Amino acid sequence: MEALHQLTEALRRLPGIGRRSAERLAIHLARNREGVAQALAAALDDARESLTACRLCGNVTRREANPCSLCTDARRDDAVLCIVEDSSDITLIERSGEYRGRYFALMGKLSPMQGEGIKDLRLPALLERAAKAREVILALNYDVESEATVAYLQHVLGQKLPEVKVSRLALGIPAGSAIAYSDPVTLGRAIRGRTEA
Repeated sequence: MEALHQLTEALRRLPGIGRRSAERLAIHLARNREGVAQALAAALDDARESLTACRLCGNVTRREANPCSLCTDARRDDAVLCIVEDSSDITLIERSGEYRGRYFALMGKLSPMQGEGIKDLRLPALLERAAKAREVILALNYDVESEATVAYLQHVLGQKLPEVKVSRLALGIPAGSAIAYSDPVTLGRAIRGRTEA
């Protein structure tokens, strides 16, 4: 049972995987029907060997394709830079089909409780990338640590690159949702950020 415990603990280190989910996954892999464990092990080994972070934006890319396809695509708008917390946020924004600019993944946020500080934000690389843009979009989450990170980035960008416009993603009521289910903060921001109909 030690092997099952070790597998469970390894799975728990993944983002979004709690104790119960890790236990279910570990048991499923231990049963090893249809060679799932071997396929997963092979895919993990391949990913470890062939994937890396893009040297410009931080997006996940193959080692032999660095910078990534988003950074080398000449059709993208160099004048707009979208700053995200994590490279997984790039994938989500790309799925929207609404953004055609460049990206920069901070790979973290100011979180003293987690030991993440200013030095962890890749600030020199961010400033170098932002200096080439006319607008920087801060596409960070709306939690306490992200809000602190946004405030810090607004300050730094305003001082170092005053000619660059800094904007923030709009916050409002999700599509398909009802006003009755919105929290007061979200509803208030939606009202303040309203657009002409």
